[in-house]
Amino acid sequence: MRRAFRLSTGILLSAIALHAAEERVSVAAAANLVFVLAPLNAGFAKVHPGVAVTSETGASGSLVAQISNGAPYDVFLSADLDYPRMLVKAGAAQGSSLVVFAVGKLVLWTMRTGIDVSSVESVVRNPSVARLAIANPRTAPYGRAAREVLAKLGLTTIANPKLVVGESITQTAQYVSSGNADAGFVALSLVLSPKLRDRGAWLEVPAALYAPIEQGGVLTNRGEANPCARLYLDFVTSPAAGKILAEFGYGVPQPSGAH
Repeated sequence: MRRAFRLSTGILLSAIALHAAEERVSVAAAANLVFVLAPLNAGFAKVHPGVAVTSETGASGSLVAQISNGAPYDVFLSADLDYPRMLVKAGAAQGSSLVVFAVGKLVLWTMRTGIDVSSVESVVRNPSVARLAIANPRTAPYGRAAREVLAKLGLTTIANPKLVVGESITQTAQYVSSGNADAGFVALSLVLSPKLRDRGAWLEVPAALYAPIEQGGVLTNRGEANPCARLYLDFVTSPAAGKILAEFGYGVPQPSGAH
């Protein structure tokens, strides 16, 4: 009887441990989300207090490479839609789960006093702006948007010798905040963050100068088997998450299912 009791207890404890292990979700998020991610996770915890969330941030292209190579993420929050679609096409994510959860906004930011930020042209053409930071266009959608802006304004030739390239949008912002760049194209969400708010001067780049930065979320193949991952992805498109995202300068689309 005692042996049977021990066996039953062992099975019960194993079941509890397994259940606890399942109540978690791992999120890979684009670098522009670095400051809003903690409030989002806190908001999710209020709705689903029993689910533990772990998250990492990085350039969207780099995260895609990690997930494609088996990195154990359940949810991917990208800075665009191209990278989630790339994962879907590669068979590493579920196309039916793809949603637009935010629309990013690009700003041109400087910590230098005396630099006129009334227009993109005035900043780029300013002789005192010798180093202009952008995120790597190959891996960071905000970097691609910055390149698009420069091209549309006919500023590529004058800007190219000045460019300092960050591997992610957060590194790009660090170049500006540290003085290693005189100005830089960064995400509005970063300059509105508690860490950087009220530092320097910035101009919101007119939206007509670059394609909309629609940020997509998707379940990885691993996440498809995790009910908590679906809960998390549903949350980031909810009104509660939308309020948080709006506070950090994101445009918030109406939930519309897969995009």
